[in-house]
Amino acid sequence: MKTLTATIGTLLGTLGLLLASGLHAETWRFAVIGDVPYNSYEENQLPLMLDDIAAEHPQFIVHAGDFKSSSKPCSDALFRDRRTLFDASQVPLIYVPGDNEWTDCRRLTAGGFDPLERLQKLRELFFATPRSLGRQALAVEQQPGAYPEQLRWRLGPVLFVSLNVPGSNNNFGHRKTPGPEYRARNPAVIEWLEQGFATARREKAAGLVIVMQANPGFKHAVAGLPHSGYRQLLETLRRETLAFPGQVLLIHGDTHWQRIDKPLRETSGASEHSKDADKQPIANFTRLETFGYPLLGWVKVIVDSENPQLFRFEVHAHRAR
Repeated sequence: MKTLTATIGTLLGTLGLLLASGLHAETWRFAVIGDVPYNSYEENQLPLMLDDIAAEHPQFIVHAGDFKSSSKPCSDALFRDRRTLFDASQVPLIYVPGDNEWTDCRRLTAGGFDPLERLQKLRELFFATPRSLGRQALAVEQQPGAYPEQLRWRLGPVLFVSLNVPGSNNNFGHRKTPGPEYRARNPAVIEWLEQGFATARREKAAGLVIVMQANPGFKHAVAGLPHSGYRQLLETLRRETLAFPGQVLLIHGDTHWQRIDKPLRETSGASEHSKDADKQPIANFTRLETFGYPLLGWVKVIVDSENPQLFRFEVHAHRAR
């Protein structure tokens, strides 16, 4: 009888430990979209997809830029329409500017607008206050100064940072020397990124998520041919990631190829003396690229405190209806 009692006690103790460990495991969820809507079909379907996302109960949605096609006019009316569309989201929605809605607005097919004037209009409509879009407000921090579209916020053990880094080579320009807009904005981008890593280290965050629109050209960088507009960004990202003890997730859109991989390498490959061993993927860095036209879909990101990789992903193609 004594042996049976001891056995039962041991089993109950083991069960208690299992339940306790389960109680300590925590998860948080957010959703990722981008490069949408591009045409009337996507304009009709996106509200339905946002409802589908809300049904999964994420804490918020991130839109990684390009809320219109590059050929659609960058009019005030269209900008206001997108603001209304995003504000209809049942959960908080955080938007990051893309090249289609400011740097590419100079194209005649997009209306021949001044890109800086269009960026200022985006700030007025989407970044006038330190809060998300959507029916529910999520408080965010804005970078002080001239770039309020660069944000910072938190979810569980993760710090989030958004950067105004557009496609088309980060608006570097078509010459060997960068244009004045890039020269003014890029130092603010780098400063906000470095501050994000410093804050994550100080707060002992388990992870840092960086959201921007542009694909910074990892493949070319590994080959030793980094794009001029992304060279300093990638060097900073590499240096800071190697010095960060947690997981780093970069979210971007731009090239319309949904993927999840590890493209950041130990070295850029820029030196002819770089060894293959130095070009191994950085283990604590992951890239998530959003769906993009003509494919409509979204990605659920699960932050799992018990997962050594911290992030888990569920890819959802949208079912039209």
